[in-house]
Amino acid sequence: MRRPRSERVSSTRREFLQICSAGAGALLGCGLPALSNPGSGLSRLVARPGIPTDTVAEGLTSLGLGTTRDGYLYVPTSYVAGRPTPLLLALHGATLSAQGPLNLMMPYADSHGFVLLSVKSADYTWDAIRGDYGTDVAFIDAALRASFNKVSVDPGRVFLSGFSDGASYTLGLGLANGNLFRRIAAFSPGFIPPGGSPPQGKPEVFISHGRQDPILPIDHASRLIVPELQSKGYTVNYMEFDGVHTVPANVALAAVNWLLR
Repeated sequence: MRRPRSERVSSTRREFLQICSAGAGALLGCGLPALSNPGSGLSRLVARPGIPTDTVAEGLTSLGLGTTRDGYLYVPTSYVAGRPTPLLLALHGATLSAQGPLNLMMPYADSHGFVLLSVKSADYTWDAIRGDYGTDVAFIDAALRASFNKVSVDPGRVFLSGFSDGASYTLGLGLANGNLFRRIAAFSPGFIPPGGSPPQGKPEVFISHGRQDPILPIDHASRLIVPELQSKGYTVNYMEFDGVHTVPANVALAAVNWLLR
């Protein structure tokens, strides 16, 4: 009999690193089965760009999706209604908020001319990091649907990025929805959450990680994730840097240029 979700064992990031410290073989058992696991279908997104029936002003807009959390859409001054524009969905790290990705990416949205979407997870981190895909996937889908109804989005230039737990979630969600997200950028991921939908498409992947990261040490994270993705046929642009658990400005700029190239 399936135990209630509250009774299931789920690993924190520290527990995950302890479990996976044995190396690549352990990582395969902790995260990367999401690449081939038939899964439950709960990580599939259905929202797609179309012809907007609503309008939105330039600047930051709350989507009004809920009372306890929301999605935020940032429209640069360069946006022209009716002209298909790139859109980046950016996901925050554990214990953080939707404001973090906005602070990081809004300057590039202005300088590079893309629409930015950021949402808040239901709990302190994303659902699949400690359990199953579900609540956060549905909320992200609603935020994308609302955004596609307000701005003209180029269906070939919808991108996904995230930091820390948001980066891990970006890999799981992005690979499962590669026919929506053509490129994904993961800043300091820890693993790929298992139990999602089968992969769709072959999105290109950008991964960055600090060599001195004390939160998600690089040897137990990106240095294992990258070759495993490559072995599955994914094109990976990998960038290491001297630093800790962060996204330096030069790394963020490199990722934006790579996404929009």
